[in-house]
Amino acid sequence: MQTLNYPNVQETLYREILENGLEVIVLPKEGFNKTYATFSTKYGSVDNKFSVGDGAPVQVPDGIAHFLEHKMFEEPTGDIFAVFASQGASANAFTSFDRTVYLFSATEKINENLETLINFVQNPYFTDANVEKEKGIIEQEINMYRDNADWRVYFGLIDALYHEHPVHIDIAGTAESIGKITKETLYQCYETFYHPSNMLLFVVGGVKAEEVFELVRANQAAKKFKPQGEINRFFEKEPESVKIARKVSELPVSLPKCMLGFKEKRAGLTGEALLRHEVTTKLMLEALIGPSSKLYQQLYEQNLISDSFGHEFNSSPGYAFSVIGGDTPDPDELIGQIRTAVEQLLKTGIESAAFERAKRKKIGGYLRMLNSPEAIAGEFTKYRFRDNDMFDVLEYYERCTLEDVNQRLREHFDFEQLAVSIVKQPGA
Repeated sequence: MQTLNYPNVQETLYREILENGLEVIVLPKEGFNKTYATFSTKYGSVDNKFSVGDGAPVQVPDGIAHFLEHKMFEEPTGDIFAVFASQGASANAFTSFDRTVYLFSATEKINENLETLINFVQNPYFTDANVEKEKGIIEQEINMYRDNADWRVYFGLIDALYHEHPVHIDIAGTAESIGKITKETLYQCYETFYHPSNMLLFVVGGVKAEEVFELVRANQAAKKFKPQGEINRFFEKEPESVKIARKVSELPVSLPKCMLGFKEKRAGLTGEALLRHEVTTKLMLEALIGPSSKLYQQLYEQNLISDSFGHEFNSSPGYAFSVIGGDTPDPDELIGQIRTAVEQLLKTGIESAAFERAKRKKIGGYLRMLNSPEAIAGEFTKYRFRDNDMFDVLEYYERCTLEDVNQRLREHFDFEQLAVSIVKQPGA
């Protein structure tokens, strides 16, 4: 068992890699009643073409990672949610672009719930009949999201930004793609990506580290897993340009929804370079258009934006893009004002006072997050799968300078890399 000390945030983690390759990390939080555990695989919606070791590349249907997540909760004995509920736990799961996470939170029967979490994720149960039944359920989910304006404007933006990279494909896939999923393809993806060597068990809260490790060691020692070769992921070459400069969808909405996105030309960053890039960009966006910025206040006073307005930055070794937007009565006026403000800042740079204010806010938000087991678990796994460490984020925020932020401003805001997604009333 390895001890990882982070004196700057006063946290100590314990880590062990088991013989089968499973990484287990425990963060005891003294005085906390709640425990939060995530069992995650480095497998998301973008992983639709892969090989193992020297094997031939395999192309699988879009949406299969999400489909697999759904099917994992079905056991021969019934629904696993009922088991967690009987043990006083709340369980859930989600699939993102690059990971699938199974989780529970509880204040009691932690060992029982931890055993349940590990065992059900490591016990797939797929049949021809239950796979066919699930297709209808997920098709309904896909149709439901197609009627969700927030979902449509967000994924409409990503689809406008990317030509080839599967990040632009809906995480749930399409009715056509899920129709191609079979029991055999599910088992193939499961055996590839749910091998312990591709997974991370993270436990945070009112637990003792050695007790958790003893439980997990015994659990895994009772199971057999074949050795796994390296997983290779394949992606088509992505052009630097955006696919569509403007994408408009029509839905019955009370106010139009508008999102702007800037696609990064530079991809392939990993490790420390990726973390530094992400932290600097998020700080730059906060200084530019966070709630305390001049631009935000200007747009708010003109009633061009509401509390729904926000920003984010998504990055991985394969893609990176910003998202800015929300509800607005006049999308074109909003786009025009943001563009004018950014063009002015490209000449003058972000002011020191705005930078310092944004920096204090980001650091404060990070430190508050450390009091939430749920937030820690979600963030830790995300960074870990990108060869980063969540507990290094504070150091990068503290080291970031005004010069760094203004350099990122100039690099990121290339209007040739801008795409816009709008959802508006039919005929408006």
